[in-house]
Amino acid sequence: MRNSRKSKMATEENSHHKQAFGSVMQSDPNEDEYSFRISNISETSHANYDRPPPRLSSDYNSPHNTSPTWDPSSSPYLDPSWDQTTSPLSKSPWTSHVEPSANYSYTGLMGSLVREEGHIYSLAASGDLLYTGSDSKNIRVWKNHKEFSGFKSNSGLVKAIIIAGERIFTGHQDGKIRVWKVSGKDPSVYKRIGTLPTLTAYIKSSMKPSNYMETRRNRNAVWIKHFDAISCLCMSEDQKLLYSASWDKTIKVWRASDSKCLESINAHDDAVNSIVVGFNGQLFSGSADGTVKIWRKESQGKGTKHFFSQTLLKQECAVTSLAVDPSSNFLYCGSSDGLVNFWQRDKLLTHGGVLRGHKLATLCLATAGNLVFSGSADNNICVWRRDGGEHICLSVLSGHSGPVKCLAVEEEKEQTGGDRQFIVYSGSLDKSVKIWRVSPQAQQQLQNQAEVGMSPPQTFPSACSLGSQSSCRVSQRRK
Repeated sequence: MRNSRKSKMATEENSHHKQAFGSVMQSDPNEDEYSFRISNISETSHANYDRPPPRLSSDYNSPHNTSPTWDPSSSPYLDPSWDQTTSPLSKSPWTSHVEPSANYSYTGLMGSLVREEGHIYSLAASGDLLYTGSDSKNIRVWKNHKEFSGFKSNSGLVKAIIIAGERIFTGHQDGKIRVWKVSGKDPSVYKRIGTLPTLTAYIKSSMKPSNYMETRRNRNAVWIKHFDAISCLCMSEDQKLLYSASWDKTIKVWRASDSKCLESINAHDDAVNSIVVGFNGQLFSGSADGTVKIWRKESQGKGTKHFFSQTLLKQECAVTSLAVDPSSNFLYCGSSDGLVNFWQRDKLLTHGGVLRGHKLATLCLATAGNLVFSGSADNNICVWRRDGGEHICLSVLSGHSGPVKCLAVEEEKEQTGGDRQFIVYSGSLDKSVKIWRVSPQAQQQLQNQAEVGMSPPQTFPSACSLGSQSSCRVSQRRK
């Protein structure tokens, strides 16, 4: 049975799922493709993993990276044979192979969703639905790991996706946030119901000179609109506020009910790469300037306003990702040096330690239960289990041939034996999404390494080394 399962997972060229999709949404003209920014402070010593314009950074070219890398020239838009009059959603470029749910616990690869459209930059999972965004400007919708629907914007790659009730918010390289909703008549049809900022609000704001702010391009821009790529989105804990962060160094606060921009925070000295809300409404922001900052929300009259609280971290390396655990007691921060720092809320945000498991930059983080997942430019995903204030590295998931750019986690519905298991989705610049089943049970890890696509521990100074019990303790650096 093990050989049968191994052969299934080694095959990623099963039948194509093809279907026609709902109406294609048209928007603004497309601009140059670019994404995650590490910025000038890290260009001399750390890799840059996407394709920003020359004015921002240089292309990724690390002498330490020996893994296969994504090829920018492989974009279908550069292929003269590509027919731009045909919607890319009319015939799916995806192939998928996912192993059926099994009645046993293990950690390893279930299957892959491989696309020909472009690099994967964003993921969002909700129940049996998975949303994937790429530099093709398409958002694909998957249901139970099978192709279900799709929708598209003509302006820029999809850098962020979040789900808030019946609405889906997508952040794009053109500085706009687009709002989508499922059609009431057909669940496979998604309609764009708005754009942030709204056209009416933008025109009204542009009429007042006081609403303009100076940008780094020596131009003025209306404060309610991001003038650079949106890097991330998040919702407040009560789902009433939407936060957007951008390479323009600002964080904007939107009222979800009417899409009104309430506030623009001049947050950092460089691009804001990640934001997350936790700890009873506190907003955390991480930037290419190497800092993590805390912003507290206070009531002012009928509204709210955010004030700077403290700088939690200041370092030379760019901050690339943030995550708060479901219990809202731990904050995790990934950096371009491959490390993951964490802080504990119940100890007044005392620095708890450092997770050392990657050779290259940590590009994304996700949490579920007492597990922490870190995706890296070294193509691997480290799975950490938290026991009290200590963390154990359970496994290293290896299978991507390019940097792991985004992660999404859902608890598996059908489980046996009372053990919690999680489904992890990982999006990569190798143009694929891989699907993993993860069991928090440490004793399962070693026996399954060779049979389910999990790599053995790496041998490098900052790596996690799996011992006889498949675990390693993090260095506890208290401050």
